Amino acid sequence: MSDDLRNILLGVTAAGLSAIIGWLARTYLWRRRLRRKQAFFGMPKNAESLLVVNREPGGSDSAVHRFDVFALLELSALVKECGAHAQILSHDVAQQGFGERTEFCVGGPGSNRRMTAHLQSLLPGIRINVDVDPSPDRGAFQIGTERYRLEPGIAEYVLLARLTVGDGARPVFLFCGQRAITNQAATRYLARNHEKLARKHGDRSFCLLLKVVNSQAYGPDVVELVADVTRAAQTPLPVPPRNSHRAAG
Repeated sequence: MSDDLRNILLGVTAAGLSAIIGWLARTYLWRRRLRRKQAFFGMPKNAESLLVVNREPGGSDSAVHRFDVFALLELSALVKECGAHAQILSHDVAQQGFGERTEFCVGGPGSNRRMTAHLQSLLPGIRINVDVDPSPDRGAFQIGTERYRLEPGIAEYVLLARLTVGDGARPVFLFCGQRAITNQAATRYLARNHEKLARKHGDRSFCLLLKVVNSQAYGPDVVELVADVTRAAQTPLPVPPRNSHRAAG
């Protein structure tokens, strides 16, 4: 065998080994990222998950706002990436406990009864104004001592929470916004930032307050993290006296 042929064979062998090592490294990293994603969402391969959807306020009995449909599509993609399966149920049909399978609950308490129950049970430090009459506080969030008012199309708020109860329980994810477009913004934020959130919070519960900026121009794409409100959200608010009256002014 000539030296030139030997060099060619050595070069081809080295290139093949490099390709195999590169492929193995990429596969290892991909599998590690997948395992971390599955652990964060509580969805190992072939696991079952639940998507709870609200109803559009003022719409027909079966109407779902188009932005909430987009939110469900974002979540369905996450479920598929984890190799899990999803069941979609309406908020007034999902009469079951939580913790046995991962749940994604979309919509504020004004249109989602299950969200109301989750807030009362898991985040008692949050109150949301669901009055239908126009007022400056309509749709406002009260978290601890802070209040966040809705400015439609300009500044809108949404809660993104990952909550667990007990060891080994599957998480409940809440997307509770002041408007439907903020629900989609929260699901998109989760899809884009779940690795960062997993590194920061691990398997602990958290509740984040997000602000959707100028949705009339940017849709659900421009989102700011206002604060981690976990502690305030989990601290029960004092119960107001029954005979209290709102101060004038």
